[in-house]
Amino acid sequence: MKVMFVETRIKKDIELKKSEIDKLPKKIALVTTVQHIGQIQKVKESIEDTGREVVLVKGKHSKYNGQILGCDILDLDPVDTDAFLYIGTGEFHAKQILIAHDTKVFVYNPVSEKFYDLKPRKVRKILKKQKGAYLKFMHSDEIGVILSTKPGQNNLDIALKLKNKYRDKNFYYVVFNTINFSELENFPFIECFVNAACPRIGYDDNINIKKSIININKVI
Repeated sequence: MKVMFVETRIKKDIELKKSEIDKLPKKIALVTTVQHIGQIQKVKESIEDTGREVVLVKGKHSKYNGQILGCDILDLDPVDTDAFLYIGTGEFHAKQILIAHDTKVFVYNPVSEKFYDLKPRKVRKILKKQKGAYLKFMHSDEIGVILSTKPGQNNLDIALKLKNKYRDKNFYYVVFNTINFSELENFPFIECFVNAACPRIGYDDNINIKKSIININKVI
């Protein structure tokens, strides 16, 4: 089946106020999604005009400098920066950065025009859930490994390393294209799942499955 990806851009101008830029530290890593990538250079220049240093961080699966995808965030190259500034709607990407890179994260929503500092308490529930999932994984013998064949989410080579690292556990590899969580109920003997597909799965509170799920980067 042929797949065509069509980029969609939001035409609304993005312009940070001086009072908002003044809240940023001296060194900023700037990131956004493809919807806003056409204006990222303008945002970068407006911040640099205040004497600050700005780096456009690029994910390994992204096409443009400054663009990130959900599956990129855990693998962003380390940057010498005081904080990240995320331009976009929603908080998923920003929360992922806060968790994965343990750094200050600012958010500017170009639709609501809201600018704020993402507080660590926003990810406290996610971190607590992951800690519980890790403990469940360590005390379980029967482990299901969720895999996807989608580009950027196909991590079979990494997932197979689990067998060598945890020889006392039994691993069952469940492969999807589009993951259907209801299908996981067909494996009642599995005590815990390891997510080797989209990293969002391990952090999403809305996933309709009763068993613990932990992202593979936490156990490999």
